[in-house]
Amino acid sequence: MRSTLVKKDKSRRHFIVLAAGAVATISAEERRLFDGKTLSGWQIVEGPETAFYVDQGEVVVHPGANFPTWLRSPEQYENFDWSGEVFLKGWANGGLYFAAPHHGPPTECGFKINIFHKQDDPPLAESVGAVFPVVAPKAVTVKGKGEWNQFRIRLDWPRLDVWWNGTPVQQLNLEEHKELKYRLRRGFLGIESLSYPLRYRNFRLTRLPDQEKWEVLYGRPEDLTKFTPTEAASWEAIGNVLRADGLGYLVSRKKYQDFALECYVRASRHSNGGVLFRGGQTGAEPRYEIQVHDVEGAVYPTGSLYGLERARPYPRIEPEKWFLFQLFAEGRHCVVRINGETVVDCQKLDRVEPGTILIQAHQKGSWIEYKDLRIKARS
Repeated sequence: MRSTLVKKDKSRRHFIVLAAGAVATISAEERRLFDGKTLSGWQIVEGPETAFYVDQGEVVVHPGANFPTWLRSPEQYENFDWSGEVFLKGWANGGLYFAAPHHGPPTECGFKINIFHKQDDPPLAESVGAVFPVVAPKAVTVKGKGEWNQFRIRLDWPRLDVWWNGTPVQQLNLEEHKELKYRLRRGFLGIESLSYPLRYRNFRLTRLPDQEKWEVLYGRPEDLTKFTPTEAASWEAIGNVLRADGLGYLVSRKKYQDFALECYVRASRHSNGGVLFRGGQTGAEPRYEIQVHDVEGAVYPTGSLYGLERARPYPRIEPEKWFLFQLFAEGRHCVVRINGETVVDCQKLDRVEPGTILIQAHQKGSWIEYKDLRIKARS
């Protein structure tokens, strides 16, 4: 299994052309991602293989595609400048994704720039150009009577700028936005299907320099050397998946104080385990615990900060389905997000000194899988 972490591109400027005939030649810094004939390299997620197709050099959303189907780019990006065109005629609705996850809802885990035919006045959080459904655009300049609309999305974290038909519609510092600052900073580009036959062409993308520096805690079997096992749990390293069963912990050899941690989690029905932080060398020492426990009626279900704060709202995760797990710790403050939704925002942490990260298995026959486990220490 291939790790979802992507190596940095060696060139500072990297162009991708997604539409047939968009450029006459491809330079050394450019490569063609969409050949104008097929969707080779792109992946249709959560939908039928007919959900998107190519017609006359354009990408078309099939009316039978249905939500939550979306079309995912072959690669992930952190910072970029993406532009293109979308054809709108009559009632039309869709979206452009970026920083979209491997698993979980793209709109909540990453970002969606909304596409909507209506000329809203004043602009709304669902208008064209909105960071849906959070931030309304500064203006609405949609062309919806059988016309091509030009868009441009430029992300250079924390700065997000969006233009629609040449008009600036978003000028945001994402770090200053309470909700958006916790979104993924690297992910896929995508086209959302809401079963409207939107057409896209002339996609161009410039890769901007990466900024993030993450440490991989587990991405391949060799990474098990970064942990010390305790008790009698069973730990299987299956490619980029770490599978836990039984009762015990994997304890990180390094200690962390303030950090952001991300991973994907998949668990059996009524599973019991979790991710612990600021701990010691065993699970018996003082630590903080974030639950993985898909029992809605439990006092501390999935996402809860055990003993301190119950997850609200309860994140309804389907058994044996991957979900995005995010944990942010800074001083006395702890934020937990499940599939892009904040379920814990707590300011009551008493232990602020550095400690270990512990991956927990808590019940025999109740397996939990973790993958793409990474951490970014805060200075």
